[in-house]
Amino acid sequence: MALLEILEFPDPRLRTKAQVVTEFDAALKTLVEDMFETMYAAPGIGLAATQVNVHRRLLVIDVSEEKDQPLVFINPEVTIVDPDTAEYDEGCLSVPGFYETVARPQHINVTAQDSSGKTFSVQPEGLLAVCIQHEIDHLDGKLFVDYLSALKRTRIRRKLEKQHRLDAG
Repeated sequence: MALLEILEFPDPRLRTKAQVVTEFDAALKTLVEDMFETMYAAPGIGLAATQVNVHRRLLVIDVSEEKDQPLVFINPEVTIVDPDTAEYDEGCLSVPGFYETVARPQHINVTAQDSSGKTFSVQPEGLLAVCIQHEIDHLDGKLFVDYLSALKRTRIRRKLEKQHRLDAG
């Protein structure tokens, strides 16, 4: 297993739309293991392949307190069950150090495949539903900062760009 580099906003590669996964092979299983290792080490509760510069429709999540309930969603599709939204403070491994309130549907249905290619469906609520939607946004080239005002988004981008310059220098 290996730790992968997590891309950080405003890296343009985060805007790449992920492609459908068609091969469920050993390389995919290794990628899933590496993504879990990277997510747990960061530490985070979700990671999309786009964030590690792999532009395939794959995400890993573990919202459990003990970090012992890993979930894999490959080629996920979301259907809104109830359009009522709830606000959550969201953070992101690609936007380190920032948390902002985002409103998302609370009740969704997700159909996806596991790492063997088997199709399954779940109807998550609460934090898991929010996390899945957040990670699927990554697969579509969207970040949680896109839900914020232009002013807030610019402020976050400038702070991260300044931090990247300090880290490089």
